[in-house]
Amino acid sequence: MPLRVLIADDHGVLRAGLRALLKTEEGLQVVDEAADGETALRLASRLRPDIVLLDLSMPGPGGIEVTRKLKEMLPATRVLILTVHEDETLLREALNAGASGYIIKRAVESELISAIHAVSRGEIYVHPAMTRWLLKGPAPAAPKRRDPAALTPREIEVLRLIAQGHTNSQVAEVLRLSVRTIESHRANLMGKLGLQSRVELVRYAVKNKLLD
Repeated sequence: MPLRVLIADDHGVLRAGLRALLKTEEGLQVVDEAADGETALRLASRLRPDIVLLDLSMPGPGGIEVTRKLKEMLPATRVLILTVHEDETLLREALNAGASGYIIKRAVESELISAIHAVSRGEIYVHPAMTRWLLKGPAPAAPKRRDPAALTPREIEVLRLIAQGHTNSQVAEVLRLSVRTIESHRANLMGKLGLQSRVELVRYAVKNKLLD
């Protein structure tokens, strides 16, 4: 039987490209697509895929939170993170949450296919560009600095706009930055503050009076 794959990414063009790629690979079947964290969880619960290809930066629950919930809900489903973030902290958080693999989006197609098959066999796959971080051994856990002093001025700008209800695209337009840059800032915010979702970011901004 083919490996059943659920694609979860908020970029439609990328989802279409992944679907087209996997369709050409014998032994793989794309069962559905999700553009946000809530939809990914709902579809996974109903379809019970073998593999979930999961982006870290999506509307709704972040990729780390989705990974954790998927592993609680469907222990046999393998989660393969597919992301632009080449970040040691996010890599470790993803693996600690239960992800079976971490591959960056600039990887060539053959690497992605290899990663899918590796995690399906119960192996852990980490993109070669990032394995050097794992070889260093577990890093001592840095305390989460939840005060605004932990953030850069740009991160505070991004946080304020997110808390005001702006989407990633709208924040990018306001700050004249790319959407990917905004996604990177948002991921850094969550990592620094130990937060997992947009709702938690809003609560943090309100509590620390960053909307004034």
